Amino acid sequence: MFAALTANAALFLGGIFALLLLASGVVFLLRRAHPERDYAELAARVNSWWVMAGVFAAAMALSRSLSLVFLACVSFLALKEYLSLIPTRRADRRVLFWAYLAIPVQFWWVHTGWYGMFIIFIPVYLFLLLPLRMVLIGETAGFLRAAGSLHWGLMLTVFNLSHMAYLLALPEERNPAGGGAGLVLFLMFLTQFNDVAQYVWGKTLGRHKIIPRVSPKKTWEGFLGGVATTTAAAWLLAPLLTPLAGWEAPAAGLLIGLAGYVGDVNISALKRDLGIKDSGSLIPGHGGILDRVDSLTFTAPLFFHFLYYLHY
Repeated sequence: MFAALTANAALFLGGIFALLLLASGVVFLLRRAHPERDYAELAARVNSWWVMAGVFAAAMALSRSLSLVFLACVSFLALKEYLSLIPTRRADRRVLFWAYLAIPVQFWWVHTGWYGMFIIFIPVYLFLLLPLRMVLIGETAGFLRAAGSLHWGLMLTVFNLSHMAYLLALPEERNPAGGGAGLVLFLMFLTQFNDVAQYVWGKTLGRHKIIPRVSPKKTWEGFLGGVATTTAAAWLLAPLLTPLAGWEAPAAGLLIGLAGYVGDVNISALKRDLGIKDSGSLIPGHGGILDRVDSLTFTAPLFFHFLYYLHY
C-alpha cells in the first residue's frame, strides 16, 4: 500500500534533493578551485545527507507502515548508542531487554492511533516497571543512577522521537495540503535547517559565547540568527505542508528554533560529561545517531503538542 503523498509533499521532497544536488556541485567546485585544501569531511557530510535523505524519502513515499518501521529503527539505534555510552551495571543487562521491547510497543500504539496509551506508556508504565525489575534482581549499589539513566534515555530516544511518528497517525483530512508526511517533512527539514542556519550565522558573525562550558562554539549571534531564519522559513513553508495559518506558522518556527538549540546543547552536555566528542561514528562526517537527532529529541514532542492542541 502506497502512502498518499500529496503533491505538495512530493514537490518538497524534490526540492530537498535539488538542494543536495547544489551542495554536491559546490563541493566539486571547491575541490577544483582549491585542490590544496582538504574537503574530505565536507564531502562526507554531503554524501551522508544523500543517503539519509534517500532512505527517509523512500520510507515516507512507499507506505505509512514502512515509515513507522523506519522511525522505530531510528529510535532503536539512538537508544542503543545511548546505552553504549553511559555506564551500566552488569546486573541491569536483563533489564535492558525490557527497555528495547518498549520500542515496538510504543510504535504499535502509534500504528493503531491509540493516543491514550502512546502518551502514558513510557512516562508511566515503563517508569514503574523498570525499577521493579531492578529491585527483583536484588542489586542495590548504583540503583538510583541506573534507574534514572535508563528512563531518561528511553524518554529522550524513544518517547520523544515517537512523537514525530505520531504525526503520520493524525487525521489526513485535517491537513489536505501536506498530509501526515508533510507534517514530518516540515518538522524534519526545519529542525535540520535550524542546525545549519545556527552554524552558518555563528561562523559568519559569532562573537559572544552563550554557554562555553557546555558548547564552546555556540554564540548568541548564531543562536539568534538561526532562530530568526527558521521562523521565517516556517512562515513560508507552513501553507505548503501544514494546516498552520496566520501567527501559528512563525510561532511553530520559533518553537522549533528554540527547542532545536536546547536539544542540541542537551546532548552536548551529555557528551561533555562522558568526555567524548561524538556519540558514535555510524554516519560519516556527522558522528553518531544521537549527534544527528539531538535537536529532534526536543523539537518533535514540542511541535507535535503545539500542532495537536491547535488543530486536532
